[in-house]
Amino acid sequence: MEAALIQRISGPRFQMWFHDHAKFVAAGRDLLVVVASHQFQEWLEQTFGEAVRSAAETVYGRATAVKFVVDAALFPNQAEADAKPASTPVAPKSKDRGKPHIFGEDLLPPPASRGKNSKPVKTDGKGRRWKSLSDFVTGSCNRVAHASAISAVEEPGEGANPLVIHGPVGTGKTHLLEGIYAGMRKAWPDSRPCYITAEEFTTRFVQASRFEKHGAFRKQFRECFALLLDDLHFLATKPGTQREFIHTLDALIADGLQVVVTTDCHPRLAEELMPELVDRLLGGATWSLQPPDDSTRLEILRKKSTGGHPLIPEAVLKYLAKNLPGNVRELEGAINSVRHVAKVTGQPIDQKLVQEALGDLLRHTVRAITVSDVDHAVCAVLRLASGTLQSKARSWAVSHPRMLAIFLCRKHTVATYGQIAKHFGAKTHSTAVAAEKKVRAWLAKDEKLTVGERVWLAKDLVARLERELQR
Repeated sequence: MEAALIQRISGPRFQMWFHDHAKFVAAGRDLLVVVASHQFQEWLEQTFGEAVRSAAETVYGRATAVKFVVDAALFPNQAEADAKPASTPVAPKSKDRGKPHIFGEDLLPPPASRGKNSKPVKTDGKGRRWKSLSDFVTGSCNRVAHASAISAVEEPGEGANPLVIHGPVGTGKTHLLEGIYAGMRKAWPDSRPCYITAEEFTTRFVQASRFEKHGAFRKQFRECFALLLDDLHFLATKPGTQREFIHTLDALIADGLQVVVTTDCHPRLAEELMPELVDRLLGGATWSLQPPDDSTRLEILRKKSTGGHPLIPEAVLKYLAKNLPGNVRELEGAINSVRHVAKVTGQPIDQKLVQEALGDLLRHTVRAITVSDVDHAVCAVLRLASGTLQSKARSWAVSHPRMLAIFLCRKHTVATYGQIAKHFGAKTHSTAVAAEKKVRAWLAKDEKLTVGERVWLAKDLVARLERELQR
């Protein structure tokens, strides 16, 4: 049941709201979700009731009825904690600054479930193994971001602040952020940096607002040694939480405390982030993580395959690095799949076994992008009506997007100049050649383009269009 629920709400949220705070008890055809108080019962059912019922249906079948009930006797530790006065946290001192700080790993518990003297809930679940910066495989695609992460550990708040790390899924953003957290705990043993996802930050802010706990919420986040926020893009459609985060950011930076955030794209390209937040993020340093290149993929595969059995030959690792241009998770999954098939079949690990184990993955790793895909992506990002790029209009509002589309077609598709020119209504392929050269010149000169009501740097607009293509 726990595994099924974690799949629906994520591991961190399960640790935060269910682990040690709720028990699952089978009673005939009913599944009881037992909690310690009526307040927490109401909040938990309202927030996670649908997910719990879905998980129960998967595990026990449709006939199972889920009921949220209260039995304080099953939670003696919580009752004992509520009877004790709240302890005052010790404020450790920074080695260099000598300024005391109160740290926020122990964050705001669900107000509806606890008394004011209750134990705090930790963001890092019991037994969690934090990734290390020393385990991060570096290459040309990520070396600068990795170096910045090390700098944030060695001299928190003294360098770029805030530090923004962005990139597509599976490029190592969370690894770096966890590595910073683990590194700070080791380098500054008396400190307690705060690691939290944007989703958790939002949940805690909503609960603090609902139960008028703003003071406790702000104290937890604005007086921490360092704030490490994962998946900032989760705040994109939440202006209230963005405003609260802006105030938190201002308070921490004013006190010289390190802030590190990860997000899926450059802040300038995140259209739904408030301009005030984007402005503050750009005030520090922004580094990108790109999908690993061939040499980095090979190093990742070597590292992931070390110490496991059966051993994977170097020739096979090189074959995988060349034929699986995926992210880190896909590479790790490929290693696991190859080893599993080898164990089950008893065959040696060679190229033939790899093709058998990863047949579908090898065939579908790279999605073929078409000219129509590029057309659709450009129209979607620039909010143009379908068919606009095929019109005879020569105004910049149409010609610039069309030239960008032609450039992207040459870069990401196998279409010829003639095929591209035909799609966009040009008479000869020379039009497509000229358009590609024009865009390359924009990029080389880092020119600004006015498209619609917005001014873009050419490289930023191309990056935004390519991100749309990858969806």
